[in-house]
Amino acid sequence: MHIAGFLKNSFVDYPGNISCVVFTPGCNMNCWYCHNSHLLTAHKNICESEIFDFLKERKGFIDGVVISGGEPTLQPDLFEFIRKIKNMGYKVKLDTNGTNYEIVKKLINENLMDFVAMDIKAPFSAYKKITGTDDDMLSIEATKNLLINRNVDYELRTTYSPDLTLADIETIAKSIIGAKKFVIQKYNLPANNRVVMLERSADDYKKALITAKNYVENSVLRGI
Repeated sequence: MHIAGFLKNSFVDYPGNISCVVFTPGCNMNCWYCHNSHLLTAHKNICESEIFDFLKERKGFIDGVVISGGEPTLQPDLFEFIRKIKNMGYKVKLDTNGTNYEIVKKLINENLMDFVAMDIKAPFSAYKKITGTDDDMLSIEATKNLLINRNVDYELRTTYSPDLTLADIETIAKSIIGAKKFVIQKYNLPANNRVVMLERSADDYKKALITAKNYVENSVLRGI
């Protein structure tokens, strides 16, 4: 599998667990605020053996492995890579944009997923203003529904970027009624600063949380 980055220790990427994070290159979206935008065109520079050697050494100290990106479901060797991790006794969390419904479904059906975090970028009718691409909204909605209706631990999350309104947060929350958890993430000004926008106030996030809780009781703020 192509691996473009590796974070050996994280206390925040896998809720309730100490993890390491594997970053895969390439993405089928181009979100303007992405802090991993360098992964869009990154090439493989870390060998799988380095990851597995690390996991052998850290047995008992790390609970799980987060596979992030980029978009990990674009990787053809993803299933084999995850099976090796699971066979070592580790939990696996996947970060995904939800565009590859069949891949996520197969991962769940084959019991390869312990936790899935899916990004909801915007109201489903307005994705392009965030992602800059023509997205397969049917697949994204299907993945969202799959998580809500299947017995797998998950969270749906939205970065409250400055070009989303409070009404957008309400629309998103309405579209995920029944979700186990909705995370509203803090927007941080991207390093490339392609679009200059002011950061939101703490009060903005509190209003968004109150609005979201009207539809998804377990709504939380992250990074505030």
